[in-house]
Amino acid sequence: MSNERLSQEEINALLNDEPVEITPMERDALGEIGNIAFGSGATALSLLLNKKVKLTTPTVTITTMRQLIREHPTPCVAAEVGYIKGLYGTNLLVLKIADAAVIADLMQGGDGSNPKMELEEMEISAIGEAMNQMIGKAATSMSSLFNIRVEIAPPKTQIIELIDAGQIDEALADDKKVAKISFRLEIEKLLDSSLMLVIPLDLGRKMAESLIKNSEEEKPASVVPPGPDDGAEEEALQPLTKTVKIEEEEAVIQPVRFAPVSSGETSQEKSNLNLLLDVPLQISVELGSTRMKIKEILDLGMGSIVELDRLAGEPVDVLVNGKVFARGEVVVIDENFGIKITDIVSPVARINNLQ
Repeated sequence: MSNERLSQEEINALLNDEPVEITPMERDALGEIGNIAFGSGATALSLLLNKKVKLTTPTVTITTMRQLIREHPTPCVAAEVGYIKGLYGTNLLVLKIADAAVIADLMQGGDGSNPKMELEEMEISAIGEAMNQMIGKAATSMSSLFNIRVEIAPPKTQIIELIDAGQIDEALADDKKVAKISFRLEIEKLLDSSLMLVIPLDLGRKMAESLIKNSEEEKPASVVPPGPDDGAEEEALQPLTKTVKIEEEEAVIQPVRFAPVSSGETSQEKSNLNLLLDVPLQISVELGSTRMKIKEILDLGMGSIVELDRLAGEPVDVLVNGKVFARGEVVVIDENFGIKITDIVSPVARINNLQ
């Protein structure tokens, strides 16, 4: 008989005659996903709020929506997240209303010390944008973790009671098993609370299995130490290793070796280039950029001045299909503005911009 103790969750499952439907490895994988993915989300939120945001290492609990409703009977702010590529399903990112009020106040230009507790459409829109940024960064991190492209639909943020969560997605009905990933959320001295991610158990297991599978594929093959008679084999392998190294170096520098188009090109090269001459390109000029909060944008009116990150007289960027191609000076031609090209971006820089 094993001397290992049962966890509280396993005891509860036995008392309820319900089997434990997740392995310890899958539980650890879910915790790692939450830690890495929403760690990136916390960084995005920190930049958005201009405040230090910290999420502690998450705890993973397997429960049911019915039990979750009993634990959290009061209304909360929830963002419904739908995965539409790479992963498929729905989960909820849940915040207490008081916590959401602080974030909404910071999003609207306040200092978060005296937030408006009655959240209206403007406040919900602000908190929705914050959660959208967090979840978007988390999805990007998941793409790297799973080695697949993960895309989400724009999150739907609203005030709900968890008892109504079944109306959002049938996978979150009150008798369904879910994985609850809980984080401690800290925003400088303004907030010390919790953030909860609720995932249908089936989706949680798929996410965990994807991470486990990807981790196993990336493990390097085990190397057997050479024996006393392995010297000849080691020498035989050495030239092959050198060949691979040379090929990798050539692959890295290959894009730089493309010669510029010149009058000495062959007729075949001219023919190939002519095939592209009627391809339309979008040319745009970027005078500068800035970052503004929602409140500052709403306060803009006729005559408002927006300060950009460029000095007066500094060259502007000329972009071709969104990539910097040249720089120049703004000039006036008759009654129209124009750009006088002063610098063409080098071919090396252009290639780097395309990568």
